[in-house]
Amino acid sequence: MQFSLWLALLGAGTLISFTPGAGAINTMSNSLNAGFRRSIWGIFGQQAALLIHITIVALGVGILVASSPVAFNVIRYAGAAYLVYLGIRQFLAQPALDNESVHARRNEPRWSMFRRGLWVNLLNPKAIVFFLAFLPQFIQVGQPLLPQYLIAAATVVVIDVLVMWFFFAGTARSFQRFTRDAHGQRVLNRVFGVLFVLVGILLATIH
Repeated sequence: MQFSLWLALLGAGTLISFTPGAGAINTMSNSLNAGFRRSIWGIFGQQAALLIHITIVALGVGILVASSPVAFNVIRYAGAAYLVYLGIRQFLAQPALDNESVHARRNEPRWSMFRRGLWVNLLNPKAIVFFLAFLPQFIQVGQPLLPQYLIAAATVVVIDVLVMWFFFAGTARSFQRFTRDAHGQRVLNRVFGVLFVLVGILLATIH
């Protein structure tokens, strides 16, 4: 991959990562509930999903998903339903003020956060379609494809990890003072719950 082409990928990838979406909401929610450092496990799950999306596109399966209304809609509605489920669960979550509840919230298993991050990004067929339109612009057909896809995947993942962790998870730290009392926790739970539901509805309705 030419250096100038990589720089273009770097710039485009950075702009895309800063665009708010389900991954950003999930990251901020994890940062508030489990802490800034532990939120990285949810981010790792989201990156695993991105790698799967890129692999799907590289193998040409993405074209089949994009061209099959049935496959596209099945994944789309499953993803929307999952986000709505996360939103309702967050909205109805009770404030955790006693030591046992706080400990449970702050020590959610790493695999649990990883798995949630994986499904949040994986159940988004628009990501497959997006990468299908996005990645080929930075791939030179006359050159070996595997090294180019590896460079593209590594670039996109590193950018997204840095943006998710240091920007979105870091931003959420400024709201942690609201988690010290029941009212603040309830407000934040409802805000993030509504955001999850709204993103789910958008995923289901926007074509």
